[in-house]
This record gives sequence, structure tokens and C-alpha cells, in this order.
Amino acid sequence: MSAYSTNSMPVAVGNWFTRAVNWMDGNGPGAWIALMVAGFIFAGPLGLVILAFILFTGRFGRRWRTGQAVHKRSFGCCGNTNVHVSRSTGNAAFDAYKADTLDRLQREQQEFEEFLGRLREARDKAEFDQYMEERAKEAAQSEDTSEDAKA
Repeated sequence: MSAYSTNSMPVAVGNWFTRAVNWMDGNGPGAWIALMVAGFIFAGPLGLVILAFILFTGRFGRRWRTGQAVHKRSFGCCGNTNVHVSRSTGNAAFDAYKADTLDRLQREQQEFEEFLGRLREARDKAEFDQYMEERAKEAAQSEDTSEDAKA
């Protein structure tokens, strides 16, 4: 078994609703069908709610293997988001490369954030200098107009 296998799914995680949905997913699509039919038999609107939940969440669009749902959804270009960066792969050369790359990326991110900070400071200083120049011009113009009015 590899370090990345996802065959075991903890059932006791989350609130009661999440645990119930995970349990139903673990029992396959037949459990969802049985629950939906029972909902229609005992309370018609409840069956409709269960059917809407099944269709809205795409429960039957998933692949089922060994009685457990495959909970992998694609998130854009990144694929599955259950990747653990700090986990060792067992390949020392790759782990060293990965650590160096992550350190480099972290340094580059910090340098970029510092650059953005300096850029914001420069922009703020330029805007403040422009404001002070405009204020000085307005003050000079108001002095000129007040002197012209006195004369």
C-alpha cells in the first residue's frame, strides 16, 4: 500500500449529516435508491427532497469501487486537492529537490510581497507629493487673488 492510497475513509468526521452521507456513499448507490424509495413510501415530499439531493450533488455520477465512493473531484487544473506537501515520498533525491523548490518558491513569494510593498509605498509617496504640489499651487493662487482684490 502506498503512502497516497485513499481506500480508507474516516466515518466519524463532521456533523451527523456529513457522517450519514459518508455512510450512505460507503454503501453504494443501492443505499441511496433504497433511502429514496423509503422516502417516497413514508413521506412523498421527503422522497423528492432525497431525489433532488442525489441529483444536485451528482451521487450517481461517481464511480463506485469496493462499496466506497470515490470522492475525487476536479478543481480546475489542480485536480485533487488532497495532496500533502510535507509527506515524504520515500525517494530521498526527489524529497530534497522538493524541499529546495518549496524553499525557493517561499523566498520568491516573500521577495515579491516585499516588492509590492515598496511599489505601494512609492505610489503613495508620488500621490502625496502630487497632492502637496496641488495644494501649494492652490494656496499660491488664492494668495494672488486675495492680493489682487486688495489692490
